[in-house]
Amino acid sequence: MMISRSIFTFGLILMLAACGNAERFSVRAPDVTEKVRISFGAVEVRDVSLPSYAAADEITLQAEDGTLKSSKSVLWADAPERAVALELSQNLARMTGRRIASEPWPFDARADARLEIRFADLVATEAGEFRTSGQYFVGVSDGRRERSGLFDLTVAFDPKGGPNAIASARGQLILDLATYIAKNGLK
Repeated sequence: MMISRSIFTFGLILMLAACGNAERFSVRAPDVTEKVRISFGAVEVRDVSLPSYAAADEITLQAEDGTLKSSKSVLWADAPERAVALELSQNLARMTGRRIASEPWPFDARADARLEIRFADLVATEAGEFRTSGQYFVGVSDGRRERSGLFDLTVAFDPKGGPNAIASARGQLILDLATYIAKNGLK
């Protein structure tokens, strides 16, 4: 099973690479159905720091032995750090109903809080899991308690779905992360 999955994934990457033209895959945001109350009226999503493989344009897949595989023919539609920051800010805005935007802060009035996220891991696996881990930081300037926390989340996907399934899983994973941060870091 493990060998056939690796052969399938490697074959998919080779097939896409043989096409000659790069295919770009966008992340469609899943519907935000949960509403979360937070303690801040306005939040700036500042620095989103990704590992180098996750910040690259190529969609990366991790083999069971830990090897990271990618192809210059299978790309994200947008720069990952920019895209993840926008996904987080839009998800947070939809679920909280508050003024939330990624940097640079577009409003004249300063944000009540600044959110920074440092990803240790953001990778899809051949086994059909898209996982992330890292740390978030909430900075405030009005004397309220600043906070930080760790996160470790996973979303399942069907590896036979290829890059589209990976993109959908990333969208769900970033929504889950936004929910987690809203409930644990912005309360």
